[in-house]
Amino acid sequence: MGARLARMFRNFNVENRALREISKDKPRAAPRYPDRAPPPSVSAEAAELVKKKDESLLGHLRSVYVESTDPAAAAAEVSDSVAAAEGAERRPLRVSFPGHMFGLAELSDVPKGKLTIAEALKALGSHQHQPQTWTAEKIAQEYSLDLKDTKSLMEFFIPFKVEIIPPKTRTAKQIKAS
Repeated sequence: MGARLARMFRNFNVENRALREISKDKPRAAPRYPDRAPPPSVSAEAAELVKKKDESLLGHLRSVYVESTDPAAAAAEVSDSVAAAEGAERRPLRVSFPGHMFGLAELSDVPKGKLTIAEALKALGSHQHQPQTWTAEKIAQEYSLDLKDTKSLMEFFIPFKVEIIPPKTRTAKQIKAS
């Protein structure tokens, strides 16, 4: 019923409304601006001047020497120099996972200013349990980190805290191992 009523209102007096819209005065078009004048024709003297070789400019061009190298080779040299520089600034590993966890090779040392996941979790956990002892300054000194980065680490990363709450009564439902 609602569609029929809507159709009646939509089609009410359609011819008169259409005729009124068609008979309205049309808006005037925007005024036309004059076209730009065609560019002046180039004189023969100018054309000769453009085509003529200038010996002084050619001499300057010949004096320029360009040496090009492969970007991939240059990037490899830079990465080798960075790796050599990092090799000098390494510190021994303080905390590690037992065994070859997750199939990762065991590390013996880490670059200064970097942490392994195990060290980061250990440092964050120590700070969470004893914040007066393990301050950001002490952690930065212990793990050879930048103080600003360590403060950001303490502020934005919090390790999970797992608590197992025992049931109040023995008759409460318990999950049984299968």
